[in-house]
Amino acid sequence: MSKQAEQTDKQQIGERPSRRQFIGSTGSVIVGSVVGGTLGSASTTSHAAELDLRGTGGRPGDPDQALRNKTFRLRTERAIANHSVAVPRHPDNDDEDRYANKIGTDTRGLPHNSRGEVDLAAWALLKQAVTTREVADFEKVQLGGSRKLVNPLGTLGVNLTGLSSVQFAVPSAPALASAERAADAVEVYWQSLLRDVPLYEFRKDTNHPLVRAAAADINRLSGYTGPRDASGVVTPDLLFRGTARYVNHADPTGRSARHAVPPGVAVGPYISQFLLLDAPFGTSFIPALLSTQAPGNDFLAQTAEWLAVQDGKAPTRRITFDPVRRYLATGRDLAEVARGAPGFASAFQLLSTPTSSDPTRLGGLGTPLNPTNPYLKLKTSTGAAGSFAAGYVQGLLPLAVSRAIRAAYWQKWFVHRTLRPEAYGGLVHQRLSAGVDYPLHADVLQSDAVARNLRKFGTHLISSAYPEGAPLHGSYPGGASVSAAVQATLLKAFFDENATIANPVQPDPADPTRLIPYSGPALTIGGELNKLATNLGVGRNWAGIHWRSDAAASLPLGEEVAIALLRDEKLTFKEPFEGFRFTRFDGSTVSL
Repeated sequence: MSKQAEQTDKQQIGERPSRRQFIGSTGSVIVGSVVGGTLGSASTTSHAAELDLRGTGGRPGDPDQALRNKTFRLRTERAIANHSVAVPRHPDNDDEDRYANKIGTDTRGLPHNSRGEVDLAAWALLKQAVTTREVADFEKVQLGGSRKLVNPLGTLGVNLTGLSSVQFAVPSAPALASAERAADAVEVYWQSLLRDVPLYEFRKDTNHPLVRAAAADINRLSGYTGPRDASGVVTPDLLFRGTARYVNHADPTGRSARHAVPPGVAVGPYISQFLLLDAPFGTSFIPALLSTQAPGNDFLAQTAEWLAVQDGKAPTRRITFDPVRRYLATGRDLAEVARGAPGFASAFQLLSTPTSSDPTRLGGLGTPLNPTNPYLKLKTSTGAAGSFAAGYVQGLLPLAVSRAIRAAYWQKWFVHRTLRPEAYGGLVHQRLSAGVDYPLHADVLQSDAVARNLRKFGTHLISSAYPEGAPLHGSYPGGASVSAAVQATLLKAFFDENATIANPVQPDPADPTRLIPYSGPALTIGGELNKLATNLGVGRNWAGIHWRSDAAASLPLGEEVAIALLRDEKLTFKEPFEGFRFTRFDGSTVSL
């Protein structure tokens, strides 16, 4: 490794351990550090012949042996460097210890009583499993229905690139009785009520009474962390736009959060261009026209259905779909897209495919490469699937998603175990309809949204756009959001995020089966990638299965997972590469 690269690493992660230290925590030697092509400790000399670090099996100066040895040295050094990053604080919100009946904890999938409170013996088995992290203990968990817990063991996998899941931090989730959790809840109640209202009504000059009522109600919330205008007002055009929730490093406890609106998220149409454009895919294309849910597909707002889903029983009702395909035009549409759309697959194809003047062949955006790409300066060679070109980036995206999911699910299972909106709605219902003294903030109990919810559904339960409700793992942070965040970060690292999108579009308010031109402030690649990440995260909130804080905390988490991967990748290149440079979700610049 060059002195320059080594110095860069020191600046990024602090001084690394001595090159003569060993990796390992059990007392056994895994491998020694390498210096000058020889082993760094006499205790490992018995491995020298087997590893052939000095190239004795080949000709002097053999470039094949040199590459082999360089590979070993770099992997060893990166393992040491990554291991030297300390495990940060992982503070939870104390709800699990605060409430003996576990009302502030995600217990769905286990058996519950008629009020939705968990069977404590069943909970004890799950708590034992998340404490020991052993397969045998997870197999002892008593389920309340046929649905299974989602991937607690997968999150314990070992990452051979980047950092371990335990080395990433998120702030504490909002506590059950807090004003922030109440604000999260009021927002989700409104998203449930507004699912079928066209998104074009979410504009500053709207006359839609329900949209205006939502803005007025949310403006009254003391714990709201969403976007506001310059005067501090939540205007209708800012409703349900995404935010990022960073660890506040000024707080040594790691509990508090720092909030930011990602660049571009509050600019232009609510929906990202990447969800509205057909994406070229070789000789075919990925269509942006959707098979959408029919209006009124609302689930879990009745107590019997709600309780069965809390126990993990399979849903008995199904979604009905509109036979007419159209462009994404409502919050319900976004909830369905967030269920599993090719959002970043389409985005990548649009970015990496040149524009086309051939009317028989769909082109892409022809987005310029990030200015740091070395092939913009090299005169006689170009990139390919091995590095810096489309095939290489395409390979990184799914790897990054798996690592980001491990990081998010580790937080879900082994730190936070935060209750979902559907469970919180059960507490609101019991408090207001049966007088059960659950510790909920007045901001939600006195909200216009909860009152309107009762008039619409006859209960205080939060409706879901999905018949099965949320997946059976905790709410915080969000899996869809972290997947979107890590991919958005990678694409900003490889493409020019400052490029503008030519001829942007939006669905026709009069006919959402067609698109019309958008005119307004310029839309940048980086801004629309940020918007895509927040669309896919907040889409789960429109569905009623996640909170704003879940989606917001996932953006910095996915960003850090991508940065850790890129930090390793940048040292593997032969090309004269100055390093990655792109913009974080909080607007600051990353230089790796």
